[in-house]
Amino acid sequence: MQTASSTDFTIRLRQLHEAAEELVEKFSPDIAAVEKLYFSKNVKTAIKVGQARGVIMLAVARSNIQVVEYSPLKIKKTITGSGKADKKAMQKMLRDELGLGQPPQPDDAADALAVAYCHQVIARFESKIPEN
Repeated sequence: MQTASSTDFTIRLRQLHEAAEELVEKFSPDIAAVEKLYFSKNVKTAIKVGQARGVIMLAVARSNIQVVEYSPLKIKKTITGSGKADKKAMQKMLRDELGLGQPPQPDDAADALAVAYCHQVIARFESKIPEN
């Protein structure tokens, strides 16, 4: 989902929350995989991303859906084998693994796909490990 940058931020958060609720209602997921928040330089951006992430997680939590979180390092390592992979390497690996005609675009969609694919790989692996 995209919101207009000219729109008041609180209204954009509401729009994002409503869109997340609609997706939860439409697809009834059992689990939601999200990327852990990471930032290195731009604190203002990190705060806004954290707020957006919060309204999405609220929509998920209100529907009693389990949430799992993965660090960017874990996602990269799971998909490419290297925690230092760049965005292009991630997109190429997703293209190859998922049989896509081209790398996923735009970057935000590719990132979301990477988180989902990471969870699928990890969940499949963990399901094959017997519990003690």
